[in-house]
Amino acid sequence: MTAHRSDEGPHLGLIAALAALVVVVLGVLYADDSKPGMVDARIWAAVYGVGPTWRHVALAMDFLGEPVGAATLVVAAVTGCLLLRRPRAAVLVVAGLGVTVGTATLLKHLVGRTIHGDGNLSYPSGHTAFLTALALVVALPATGRLGLGRTAGMSLVLAAALVAGAAMGWAQVALGAHYPTDVLGGWCTALAVIPATAWLVDRMADAVGRERH
Repeated sequence: MTAHRSDEGPHLGLIAALAALVVVVLGVLYADDSKPGMVDARIWAAVYGVGPTWRHVALAMDFLGEPVGAATLVVAAVTGCLLLRRPRAAVLVVAGLGVTVGTATLLKHLVGRTIHGDGNLSYPSGHTAFLTALALVVALPATGRLGLGRTAGMSLVLAAALVAGAAMGWAQVALGAHYPTDVLGGWCTALAVIPATAWLVDRMADAVGRERH
């Protein structure tokens, strides 16, 4: 089983390229900055400071991006792949999430954007990048397993990424942990990294398979 459907490759490649462009543009715009932009300020004013009930929801979402919560999700995803006898998908989970988180961390230090004036690096949002990447590495193999066509498959993949990114992004902004543009940068980081990682996993797995035969 491939990590993603071959007929989705060109479309995912274009999406990844556009996402990477957004990450770079936002990174340049907000390099070494410590204040919200105009769009940030407007969205933050509407989302930040939710009531107690929604704050608990936001904290629960935030936990999924913390080390313990993230590790639990990764273990669950890998276990599910192995139980379904999809080792290539399990490799994609580990490699894809590892590269995404690593890329987000590197970008934070390169861009140097901070929040709250305490030196906390904020761009891009690692929490948003992680959960979006998790949704992608689960949705990509699922499209093949479910036998979905190109349109339905791409719709599933993008819907999963959008829901995961929006949910975690809302939590990060509501808690005041990130600016909205940090969230967008994190979402696009996952969209840029995962298709490329999936392609590499497929190529390496195919090469190993040829050598065995």
